[in-house]
Amino acid sequence: MYIWPSAPVLAQYIWNKRSFVRNKNVLELGAGTSLPGTVAAKCGAKVTLSDASRYPDCLQNCRKSCQMNGLADVNIVGLTWGEFTPTLLELPPLDIILGSDCFFDTKDFEDIIVTVSFLLDKSPHAEFWSTYQERSADRSVEDLLLKWGLRCVHVPLSSFDADVEVTHNHTVHMLVITRKSGVT
Repeated sequence: MYIWPSAPVLAQYIWNKRSFVRNKNVLELGAGTSLPGTVAAKCGAKVTLSDASRYPDCLQNCRKSCQMNGLADVNIVGLTWGEFTPTLLELPPLDIILGSDCFFDTKDFEDIIVTVSFLLDKSPHAEFWSTYQERSADRSVEDLLLKWGLRCVHVPLSSFDADVEVTHNHTVHMLVITRKSGVT
């Protein structure tokens, strides 16, 4: 099982913010191997892991990760970006949304942003913590953030002592995305 370099960077950010994460309601989108969500749960967060409902193997990976890490109280759900299913609609209010390398394929960018925008509407004080591996300077979510009333802060990896060995030969970015003030 391959772990993209952005997942360990997000996990390091969570570990650096562990006192803030404790007792927060956290959702990991596109969890895959669920490394960031697992770290958040180990730091005391109330975590829900999600991946596309059409990929039961990914959901099973999340279950195995929780089992191997002794995390019996993590919720695992099938959520597909851009689909407003009962599972998405019934999520509790969130404090933190996690996404590691969700911005992989440009065809998914708007579905991800729409999902995040909906979740931030439900939980206006929540933050979307996202890392991604830069694959092309021509790819950007900036227009989508503007369209959906979101703002983004780039977090320098050096500000939380990210392990540069993890990112060797890859440019990884850390973002915190929130709802713009006064926009719902």
